[in-house]
Amino acid sequence: MNVIQCTGSNLKTPGLRGSHMCHVYDFYKPDLSSEYPTVDGKLSIQCYLSALDACYRTFSRKVATKEPSSPAMSLHQMDAFIFHSPYCKLVQKSLARLCFNDFLNCPADQVAIQYPGLEAFREKKLEDTYFDRDVEKAFMAHSQDLFLSKTKPSLLIATQVGNMYTPSLFGGLASFISRNTVENLAGKRVALFSYGSGLAATMYSLRITQDIGPDSPLTHLVASLQDLQKRLDARYKISPPEFAETMKLRQDTHHKASKIIATHRGKVGSVFDSPAQKVVTLPEPSHSSRIVAGGHLICVQHYLPPVPKRMITTLNMRTHECNTSMAY
Repeated sequence: MNVIQCTGSNLKTPGLRGSHMCHVYDFYKPDLSSEYPTVDGKLSIQCYLSALDACYRTFSRKVATKEPSSPAMSLHQMDAFIFHSPYCKLVQKSLARLCFNDFLNCPADQVAIQYPGLEAFREKKLEDTYFDRDVEKAFMAHSQDLFLSKTKPSLLIATQVGNMYTPSLFGGLASFISRNTVENLAGKRVALFSYGSGLAATMYSLRITQDIGPDSPLTHLVASLQDLQKRLDARYKISPPEFAETMKLRQDTHHKASKIIATHRGKVGSVFDSPAQKVVTLPEPSHSSRIVAGGHLICVQHYLPPVPKRMITTLNMRTHECNTSMAY
């Protein structure tokens, strides 16, 4: 049994996971000279939901194999469901999607009892319903109470910070822990869905330790997250124009090297407790810059050298040698 080390806590993975991978261009960066990705929003949502379906199906099958005497996998078998969260509405739709999966897997003689009023959706197929508003609305309504109890507590950070990409799932786990007491967490079984565009996804579960003693790792973990909301409230606030100016600075200096990038006075000074922030680059070929505030080194940023707009590869059929030329 593996142990996930989360500041020393005992969050144990029972060893079951369902993974899914697919080669798809839903969200990617074909142009490395740009800071921004290329996104197909509709395709990205379809990829996310189809990966969720596939992972839940595999995970459920493994649960049935390992625990044949237990009830079939469903939303009711877990105490919490935490998702990778591009935006919070998609998380709520994801829980509803799992509810729809459970509905389709429900024995025919139990459908009217467990899902009253939803019988008309029985003939629907998963692959035909990614953008079916009637299915989405019906199962979001049916799973509302489950969402409030099993998933919404994990959205504290996501609702205030937005999409953190890779850490968003673990921000959800931290949020879930921060909204519970040690006593409430002990022994809980938590399902997590991890997702990355391109795509790769995994659903797995954690079982939280029963050790709730005053010196237990779980107790220390919960205590360390009790001020999470205060930390969020202590964030530095800037106006929309200042934010736009900061984003423009990032765009203008993307891939820049070997010159002074920027000097920004005013608000930034209060962040670092100094009157100004100055960014100075090191000589080529380091492609690095030092961020200095008030005479103190804050961090070092690394810039990639300019990338070619295209690469042309030719193959000599006689010698079988490849030659690559780059156009900037």
